[in-house]
Amino acid sequence: MRSIIIILVLALIGLQYKLWLGDGSVPQWHQLEKKLASQEQENNKLFARNRAIEADIAELKSGAQALEEQARFDFGMVKKGETYYQFVD
Repeated sequence: MRSIIIILVLALIGLQYKLWLGDGSVPQWHQLEKKLASQEQENNKLFARNRAIEADIAELKSGAQALEEQARFDFGMVKKGETYYQFVD
């Protein structure tokens, strides 16, 4: 009877060691949960950015006004007959 108790206690200690200190332990699980939460936040930010880019693409495909605005802003283009003024602070 005594040997069975010793074997069961040793098995319990071995299982507790695996639970708290081994590979896939509780502290490691908590660390992975935090990492997952931060990655989900990053994914949400990137998803919102992608939606904004998709909206810009759709707008550029549909209208000439958006294309003109993009050309003026990015490339500094002006129409014929317009005067370009640049203000320097």
